[in-house]
Amino acid sequence: MAQQLDTRAEGLHIGFIMDGNGRWAKKRGLPRNAGHRKGAQVFQDITRYCNELGVASASFYAFSTENWKRPAAEVAGIMGLFKDYLVKAFDYKKENNRVCFLGDRTPLAKDLQELMAEIEEGSRQNTGMILNVAINYGGRDELVHAVRSIAGQVREGGLLPEQIDEQLISDRLYTAGQKDPDFILRPSGEMRLSNFLLWQCAYSEFIYMDVLWPDFTRHHLDLALDEYNHRSRRFGGI
Repeated sequence: MAQQLDTRAEGLHIGFIMDGNGRWAKKRGLPRNAGHRKGAQVFQDITRYCNELGVASASFYAFSTENWKRPAAEVAGIMGLFKDYLVKAFDYKKENNRVCFLGDRTPLAKDLQELMAEIEEGSRQNTGMILNVAINYGGRDELVHAVRSIAGQVREGGLLPEQIDEQLISDRLYTAGQKDPDFILRPSGEMRLSNFLLWQCAYSEFIYMDVLWPDFTRHHLDLALDEYNHRSRRFGGI
């Protein structure tokens, strides 16, 4: 286990880009959705481990706005897993997590939208870790959504253009009121953001690991935390 940190008091926020499910399955001669099932199980375990470590916030990239381009059968499988695993399987009451879903929900099935709203409302008063699950999420789409909201307020006369600042934009994002991520962790060997939390990660550290998400373990998170703890964050200063 990583050295126990007072991470909740410090407000540590970790972003996870869960990548490599399809490649994990292909290496084993399995259908891609088998990789997504295994990845969902890892998501549950890593969520619990973050809670045990005292992490204040954890954001998981589950499904991007670009993932709709995948074959229909794979998308349907991911959505089914999202309902069965990423929503039902973790016990937000027992874990005391406050669950937030990031992204545009309108394309999702009505029953899934209702279940997401029920979980958010039911966990609103929880005092433990903030658990963000990004579903139909894209960083650029999020910024477009924020700009449209601000433009509407300007058009109605409730806001002057010169009143627009960074805080106002942050307040219109899906993560409004939350701290920006301290570091973004991406397994699978890929070294890119893939449209994840573009505004929020302006000063985040990036940690890339050459392990596919379905093989990601608590030990890998320990290694990432140790790496982060050796980083010097200056935020543009000296």
